[in-house]
Amino acid sequence: MIDRVLPGGTIGVLGSGQLGRMFALAARRMGYRVHTYSPDTNSPTGQVADVEVTGSYDDLAAIRRFASAVDVVTMEFENVSAEAAAAAAEVAVVRPSGAALHTTQQRAREKAFLQAQGFPVAPCVRVTSADELRAALSVVGVPAIVKTAAFGYDGKGQQRVHDERDVAAVWARLGGGEAIVEQVIDFACEVSVVAARSADGRMADYGAVENVHRHHILHLTMAPARVSVTVAAEASALARRVMNALDYVGVLCVEFFVTRDGRLLVNEIAPRPHNSGHYTIEACATSQFEQQVRAVCGLPLGSTTQHRPAAMINLLGDVWAGGDPQWAAALAVPGVALHLYGKAEPRTGRKMGHLTVVADTLDEAVARVTQAYDALQMR
Repeated sequence: MIDRVLPGGTIGVLGSGQLGRMFALAARRMGYRVHTYSPDTNSPTGQVADVEVTGSYDDLAAIRRFASAVDVVTMEFENVSAEAAAAAAEVAVVRPSGAALHTTQQRAREKAFLQAQGFPVAPCVRVTSADELRAALSVVGVPAIVKTAAFGYDGKGQQRVHDERDVAAVWARLGGGEAIVEQVIDFACEVSVVAARSADGRMADYGAVENVHRHHILHLTMAPARVSVTVAAEASALARRVMNALDYVGVLCVEFFVTRDGRLLVNEIAPRPHNSGHYTIEACATSQFEQQVRAVCGLPLGSTTQHRPAAMINLLGDVWAGGDPQWAAALAVPGVALHLYGKAEPRTGRKMGHLTVVADTLDEAVARVTQAYDALQMR
């Protein structure tokens, strides 16, 4: 029997950032109560949750107390330890499972999983020393990207190696430990697929979207992706294979490189709703956040039908660099939707919000969201 939590129940969220905030808004609209747990107070999630609990992710007794007060526990970011997930699972249903989290929260384990399951990935080698890094370059070639195995996102913990002379300095900057050395791929574009899987194995996905990054941080998402029908279908199929292989319950995102000859390479798995899926709030019958509620609560998955093309741009703290953004000018652009995350301090590279536009054509959506983004910074 599938554990089901009906509206009126309580969902616990480990983590308290913007993903938890948008999840909590969707859950509360559906009649759920939401408790959030993190080391922070007045957090983006805590501002809209019913209860905000402050504590360390290493405090397993506190995690158990938190989980005992809710009906189901989920995560809004992947750096919650598997031990914390296991502690929560002692007293509540946890979705996704600690095992899935353990695999996807650390790059070396994730790459080993993908390779073992036969998924297409860029040539890569796990290393634990400068000497191993030097040897790995003979396998993957140069230039190469060196990524820390743990706690890396939005380009954090990544260094480029151009030749063997860079090895000592790169390894020192990474601070040692465990890393993945990956071949630099000359890709045509980057795409991602946000997908969901329920406890009974049913799946749904939102199709491939195209992502443009600036300084390793997502800047623009275009939905649908400007790729062939064949490539889009393969991306969706691979995302579903990933979920089945992980026995995953919840929403996840699989990011891909599309090579210049049309092949897909899995880059990363994010075991949670994803930045590139924010457009679904305005553009789809069921947002990725409502879908996460449905999946973790054991309800039927919602329709992923996209009504019209959409484009989304991230608002980083950089937008505030010259003073307060020109909100009125941006909101004067027809069809623009503004989302701000309740973060008090704008910092360079910090995700503060996003803009979305839904339009009759993808070109029109991109043009309008870009116009609104530019208007924010006209001072």
